[in-house]
Amino acid sequence: MSLDRSQVETVAKLARLKVEDQELDNYVNSLNSILDLADQLQAVDTEGVEPLANPLDATARLRPDTVTETNQREKLQKNAPQAEAGLFLVPKVID
Repeated sequence: MSLDRSQVETVAKLARLKVEDQELDNYVNSLNSILDLADQLQAVDTEGVEPLANPLDATARLRPDTVTETNQREKLQKNAPQAEAGLFLVPKVID
């Protein structure tokens, strides 16, 4: 997969990025090299390879799943500008 100049211009416009005309060719080349690398990675045969979470075979230390803090909801909600029925009320930010 590769991108052409018009596709990069469209993506920049949609992302509301200001890209100068003299920089556009550099962006096209950089993005195409990234996509070429992704294509190379996709072409690798990984049949029979087990997924790897950590190359060092490290394991996470687990702790008991117990409550260590006391419920301080009322105390903390005293500082809130608005609270109701145990919930913090916040202004609507998305229409």
